[in-house]
Amino acid sequence: MELRQLEYFRSVCQELHFTRAAEKIGISQPSLSQQIRLLEHEIGAPLFDRIGKKTALTESGRLLLKYTQNIFHEIEQAQTAIKELNGLQRGNISIGTLLTVENYLIPPTLLNFHRLYPAIKISVFGLRTEDIRISLLENKLDIGIVFLPMKDRELESISLYKEELALAVPNGHPLEEQEMVHLDVLRTTSSVLFPENYFLRQLINKSCNDLGFLPQPTFEITTMESLIDMVEKGVGVTILPKPYLECLNNNKIRVIPILNNNLSREVGIVYRKDKYMGAATRMFIDQLKATTINLNYRTNIDTD
Repeated sequence: MELRQLEYFRSVCQELHFTRAAEKIGISQPSLSQQIRLLEHEIGAPLFDRIGKKTALTESGRLLLKYTQNIFHEIEQAQTAIKELNGLQRGNISIGTLLTVENYLIPPTLLNFHRLYPAIKISVFGLRTEDIRISLLENKLDIGIVFLPMKDRELESISLYKEELALAVPNGHPLEEQEMVHLDVLRTTSSVLFPENYFLRQLINKSCNDLGFLPQPTFEITTMESLIDMVEKGVGVTILPKPYLECLNNNKIRVIPILNNNLSREVGIVYRKDKYMGAATRMFIDQLKATTINLNYRTNIDTD
């Protein structure tokens, strides 16, 4: 069994189509088929079911794919470690982050990090929680920024901070002069909120349900920018992360703390336990921690 054959096998698994897989790796389709047959002979079992034009993995194929992914993962980890040891690795980081966090936590972190380490390439992807978990397990991401806890025995986590939620109201709203409000205001106040499949909305619903009601928003919108736009236009109030609202520095809205201790979320970093963490990733995590300290410091000043 050769690594080259496993590479061909992995390509067919990804495409489930021999012609497309051959084009992807730059060999002819007959040559690819021959290599797969040799691999099947070596394994002693068929790896693919070929039914007409469709290709599917057999049980043996699925088992081999699992170990093939681990093999290439370990090779990549070894290459990264050796390059760093020899001082050749400039650094690449792939990050998955929740969209609500991406808006205020990532920009200052990227700017400061790039100023310190301009040669390191960073890719940031705004994703849902489950997509981040899957991408980490498939080695498509180096780290994820999520709400904790994320329960998976293959993942490790680092807590960054607790994020409070706050009410955003438009200028001229009856609540504008309040120093603090109770969540009960959603009973009688028009609101615009995230849809119910969003974690933040579920947190709001749970806290409201504990008070004996559920919010009935005028609109449900999937982006924070659109929610703020609706608030500015006087459609209703909204509840969003306090750090995000403060970073906006929007003079058309007023940010009011909510008197409800349940409306907070723990934000943290998750990564694979068995994944080698390169120097670039470790430095980026340090910069994330520094950014959160600055965010908390500003919040404390505003509260005092």
